[in-house]
Amino acid sequence: MNLAALIDLGVSPDYLKAELAKLAIDDEFELQCQPEICNGILGMQVHVRLNGQQHEHSHGHEHPHAHGHENGHEDGHTHAGAPAHVHDHNPAQGSHLPHRNLADITAIIMQSALADPVKQTSLNIFRRIAEAEAKVHGKALEEVHFHEVGATDSIVDIVGAAICFHALDVDAVWSSPLELGGGFVRCAHGMMPVPAPATVEILHGIPTTRGGVEHEATTPTGAAIIAALAHAFKAAPAMTTLSTGYGIGHRRTERPNMLRVHLAEVDEVAVAGPAS
Repeated sequence: MNLAALIDLGVSPDYLKAELAKLAIDDEFELQCQPEICNGILGMQVHVRLNGQQHEHSHGHEHPHAHGHENGHEDGHTHAGAPAHVHDHNPAQGSHLPHRNLADITAIIMQSALADPVKQTSLNIFRRIAEAEAKVHGKALEEVHFHEVGATDSIVDIVGAAICFHALDVDAVWSSPLELGGGFVRCAHGMMPVPAPATVEILHGIPTTRGGVEHEATTPTGAAIIAALAHAFKAAPAMTTLSTGYGIGHRRTERPNMLRVHLAEVDEVAVAGPAS
């Protein structure tokens, strides 16, 4: 839903596709963007379709992320639109997604023709996930294999988030506190409590709430994107909005499954950049 929301906010889908092609893995996937309506609101929906595999990663299909109406927040308050994301912890049976470690992902990104800031932001996000997974599972960083995050679709999600963030050329990103959800989620390691342990690790020092919905509302991938990009967390910021984008998820829930982002002007601008 992050990619969809930022495209709806104004990032050109053709620009995003052209930038993602610089990863030289575009033979593995196809990015599809289309308008969609959720609860009477028109927004954008994004699919990552993997070539030659019986798997599709639909952004927002399983777990609405932390800023849409789905989790009870009125907005993802941003000074650019706080990028957010969801990830399916239970890929379709029969799919053969590549299991890549941090070194594999680093090589793909660093050998690409992407701009250096996009490379560094992408690696910042991936490293946060790797460090959290290593701690949770008691492994060395180089031993962590991303059963889901290293798959092609998540490389698209995370590098795409970095591409869109830098394309907006904003001064700061503000986010509302993150709703984590509740219940349990099935992943490669079996059943895990919500929030997932890696999500908890990534979000230390960041304001969160729990129990707003009985499913996973913030995944490790989404947590890492927010932790890397958000400059400040404000529940009710004073801002003058200039434009709004809606990223529409696929899952139909009682609360609208969407991510709302604003491009806004504010009187107060966070001085510090995203945490490193």
